Amino acid sequence: MISRRDFVKAASASMAAASPIGALAQSAPAPAQSPQILVKRTVRPVVISDYSGFEFKNGGAENAVQRAFRLITEGKDVLDALIAGVNIPELDPLETGIGYGALPNADGVIQLDASCMHGPLKRAGAVACIEGVRTPSLVARAVMDHTDHHLLSGAGAQQFARAMGFTIEADLNTDNSRRLWREWKRRVDPEHWLDPNSKQRQPKPKHEKDPGLEARGLAAGRSMVRDGLIREGSFWGTINCDAIGPNGDICGVTTTSGLAWKIPGRTGDSPILGAGLYVDNEVGAAGSTGRGEANLYNLSSFLIVESMRRGMAPKDAGMEALKRIRANTIEARLLNNSGNPNFNIRFFVLDKSGNYAGVAMYRAGETKYAVCTENGAQTLDLEPLLPGGPEA
Repeated sequence: MISRRDFVKAASASMAAASPIGALAQSAPAPAQSPQILVKRTVRPVVISDYSGFEFKNGGAENAVQRAFRLITEGKDVLDALIAGVNIPELDPLETGIGYGALPNADGVIQLDASCMHGPLKRAGAVACIEGVRTPSLVARAVMDHTDHHLLSGAGAQQFARAMGFTIEADLNTDNSRRLWREWKRRVDPEHWLDPNSKQRQPKPKHEKDPGLEARGLAAGRSMVRDGLIREGSFWGTINCDAIGPNGDICGVTTTSGLAWKIPGRTGDSPILGAGLYVDNEVGAAGSTGRGEANLYNLSSFLIVESMRRGMAPKDAGMEALKRIRANTIEARLLNNSGNPNFNIRFFVLDKSGNYAGVAMYRAGETKYAVCTENGAQTLDLEPLLPGGPEA
């Protein structure tokens, strides 16, 4: 049985198909669509570093940020380019805060730390307290590439480097680093380490309370900074270098001799992921120079990257970390007369879009950071959280 309405609809459809116009409509192809073009998103390449990435050239024509940028734009892997860049100050004996000729520990031995993070591969490697290798950044890369681990330290790190073919030297000191170490020893322990050019000893008054070896060592180091014997950057001794390539890949590396004349075995923030360096390829990168213990306690680089993940700009994210450090610094020995931290610390921040910033706890001291883009290498002012200097 079929209803009258269904019969009329079926008949009308048959007549339309039988007509020339109807047949043409039935056979006409669907409207053509515009071809889809896949465009790979590109980013303006940027390399960012602390000031040592601009200052030192080891007798060559390029500094660290220039070499890294050139290699990135030539198509080299971003992390390989960064490590090639920081090798310049690592090998430069005039840079006394990094690698060869760096300021040694309290025993006169140079112990080095380094870490690297590869954003797209989501891998990392680091070494701590390694002796005898001028370029710890390359050993950190080897840890990343050839082991299942993130961190090797001390004698084990040195043995790994030897097994990987690195040259192991008995002593990385230069005449300059030894001379500065001897001056530091005289300032720490003038009763036993005498100045050969002085005709008179200056013993400590008997009634003066001894603040302890560690406090004396820190005070002696800071006095050498004030007297112009070493610069602030060398006293804390680090280079952080981060970059984004044209395809959006982000990597970072940090390498250091750590705090000058540190307790042997002391490891700072530089080889610790999330403290002295952190990279997330979907968000950005952050690294630091300055007091490592503050970064270790606050995991500052991780905090900065997570702040950018929540939508903060690089500068604001860096300031957030500085504020966190300031709030968590409560020990009297770490505070100046104004109740603020008596140390400086700096962050170098880069986001996924290639935006960047450099921030510092104080305006005084090392006030510049380095950037290299298609316009060449330049230095820019660090944005301070607080005016003045840490000893105010």
